[in-house]
Amino acid sequence: NAGNTRELVVYGQSQGVKMQVQSQLSARSAPVQAKMVVRPHLGKMVVSVRGFPARSLSAPLARQAVTVQRLQRKLVVQAYTNGSAPEKTSQPMNIVFVSAEVAPWSKTGGLGDVVGGLPVELAKRGHKVISIAPRYDQYSDCWDTSVVVNVLGEQVRYFHAIKQGVHRVFIDHPWFLAKVWGKTGSKLYGARSGSDYIDNHKRFSLFCKAAIEATRALPFGPGEDCVFVANDWHSALVPLLLKDVYQPSGQYKNAKVAFCIHNIAFQGRFWPESFKDMALPQKALDRLGFIDGYSKVFDEKSPLDDDAKPTDIMGGPFDKLNWMKAGILASDKVLTVSPNYASEISANAEKGVELDNYIRQVGGAEGIVNGMDVTEWNPKADKYLPINYDKNSVFEGKAAAKAALQAELGLPVDPTAPLFGYIGRLEEQKGVDILLAVSVQMLTRLVLGYPVTS
Repeated sequence: NAGNTRELVVYGQSQGVKMQVQSQLSARSAPVQAKMVVRPHLGKMVVSVRGFPARSLSAPLARQAVTVQRLQRKLVVQAYTNGSAPEKTSQPMNIVFVSAEVAPWSKTGGLGDVVGGLPVELAKRGHKVISIAPRYDQYSDCWDTSVVVNVLGEQVRYFHAIKQGVHRVFIDHPWFLAKVWGKTGSKLYGARSGSDYIDNHKRFSLFCKAAIEATRALPFGPGEDCVFVANDWHSALVPLLLKDVYQPSGQYKNAKVAFCIHNIAFQGRFWPESFKDMALPQKALDRLGFIDGYSKVFDEKSPLDDDAKPTDIMGGPFDKLNWMKAGILASDKVLTVSPNYASEISANAEKGVELDNYIRQVGGAEGIVNGMDVTEWNPKADKYLPINYDKNSVFEGKAAAKAALQAELGLPVDPTAPLFGYIGRLEEQKGVDILLAVSVQMLTRLVLGYPVTS
């Protein structure tokens, strides 16, 4: 509903959707003033049916409004149920996701969601998929494999679970478990943002090496012939280790590695002295070496103050190691989470956070839009909703959730009041400053009844 107009928007993949709408309007004797608009949208078709009064209806129009509501429900059901099962691949691969986060076991943001959901979808298509992440906590559904390997002079164990056709592997070592125990949601990398653990370079060096070794140490592992997908700076040493350590010695000769950038702002910058703890050959410095203008690396010894910005402590230049840079240069393919983000991070130094040149150097990044885990994000089973709903009750369910939120916040329970949702961290990188800047103007126009424009 918008003003006195009801609009129905249906997303479809073919002209058949338009024909469905036309036939339903005709069969339901929809009012003659209804207008249907078809336009392309992100490679799909959007069908809008406009012209139905939304309130203050006479008896005949009220009956027409009921007809429209039934039509809406029918088309929503069709949109949800017309999806086809995933097509099976004719060339199954061994795919190994290496990530510092995997939902629901560990998650601070979108990285955990992707590594939680994407492997499941790939497994449905016939690929053999493994995800490997640190064991930050006592996960009740994961079991000790009794496999132990020596990595960087440390004894590392592997825990394991099989969920929805995906092997979930967890690297067990006190550097992960002892630091994070019981606080998995927020303490993976440091006590707080801008104050990383002082030994993160050792923690994730061990993680990357142990992840590679897992593929041939575990009985269900794919061996050396596999495709690694390393995610963000925490696993950026995987491509570097493969190219500078394993493959030169005749190991993992057929393995390929993609490096996926989820958030280019966090790059894994360390002081050069940390190199001695990483057990890498000297030539690895060619890819790791980096120069920036920051006098800190924002760890426990030199944290970023809560009210400060990184640009406040610029000077230099300062020699650093940059793990994300090394991952970009050493990988066979650079990926990121959307085509727009792929364009942004290679556009200039500001949007690419000083890595734009290296992304262009390797031919750019390919953007693949993040998907959504429809099992986890399922309103029919979501324990946080006051009333669960499905495709047959979506309108009533969303209305109830909106009313419950308004009541919880002490606001008037008003179904006509606009509700805006924002998902993201409260920082400039996520655009919250833009939202705040326009919110007063936007709300003022809504209250006064003016159209909201860009």
